[in-house]
Amino acid sequence: MNNRNGGKHAYAPVILDEIQYVPELLPYIKTRIDEDRSPGSWLLTGSQSFSLMQGVSESLAGRVAVVTLLPFSVAEAEGRGGKQPALGTLLSKIQAAGLKAPSPSFHVADWLLRGAYPEVRANPDVDRELWCAGYVQTYLERDVRQVVNVGDLNAFHLFLRVAAARTGQVINYSDLARDAGISPPTARKWMSVLEASGQVYLLPPYFRNFGKRLIKSPKIYWLDTAVAAFLMGLHSPEPLLHGPFLGPLFETAVISAWVKAFHNRGLPPAVYFWRSRDGIEVDLLVDHDGRLYPMEAKATSTVFPQHASALLKWRDLAGSREPSTIIADIPKPASLLPGVRAVPWWWI
Repeated sequence: MNNRNGGKHAYAPVILDEIQYVPELLPYIKTRIDEDRSPGSWLLTGSQSFSLMQGVSESLAGRVAVVTLLPFSVAEAEGRGGKQPALGTLLSKIQAAGLKAPSPSFHVADWLLRGAYPEVRANPDVDRELWCAGYVQTYLERDVRQVVNVGDLNAFHLFLRVAAARTGQVINYSDLARDAGISPPTARKWMSVLEASGQVYLLPPYFRNFGKRLIKSPKIYWLDTAVAAFLMGLHSPEPLLHGPFLGPLFETAVISAWVKAFHNRGLPPAVYFWRSRDGIEVDLLVDHDGRLYPMEAKATSTVFPQHASALLKWRDLAGSREPSTIIADIPKPASLLPGVRAVPWWWI
């Protein structure tokens, strides 16, 4: 891009939002990039990662760095985003005795109900129910229908509600399809759209045999708890905190936080869950640098040693010596057992 005096980048960077709507521009952008490979001259953004990535992969292969922008982390919501420590440093700090971190200005119920999308999180005057209703409607009418043929919007609405009620559960497409009144292939197709568009994250099970991780059923987690809670019909703290969905939504927030921790550092999430043959389950295994860090999410303000039973079982079966973590709604960290610490949910 030249100015009148022949210099380059008079107007750089060029920012093009919703690039997926004008894929015909990508060949021209490719030509400009090949003329001048200075990094950061072009910023291409879009809400449809599935369409955007298809066009980028076809036209700009080897010329782009892809950054996934998920809803705010707790630190970002508090204005403390900045440069984040390396993932290994973060994992070490969680276990560090005496480490302190500022608590957020909001309660866990507020985090679960209002979620972490910038507009509804940063502006307390935004009506949360109205915003969520508009988000779901816009997403249905604009994004989904451009990617997959949804002939019956009412059926898709029901599918969303059924999928939201299953956050934190292993996906059974037959059961999901039956409750939503659709076929299992349709349920799979619609779930793949939710995953590709950043609405849900499918957490794979951990097996030493990598092939099994690919064929066994994952667990579904919504990446923003406000959308999930809205679809569940939860709109105020009282029914949330004293109802059956507190545990799944709290676990969802923890898993989402770790997915963000990876993406915010430019890394693909290396996170899993583990379930033994007799049904004992560890909510999260964070795989980093050849080490597995087991973690449990507990929506409780009082943590007891028995909350670590699944973690201890994992350590025995896996022969692991890695530190274990319970993430709970507690005000400060505490040591429960040798090698097991409980930390506040907002530390992640």
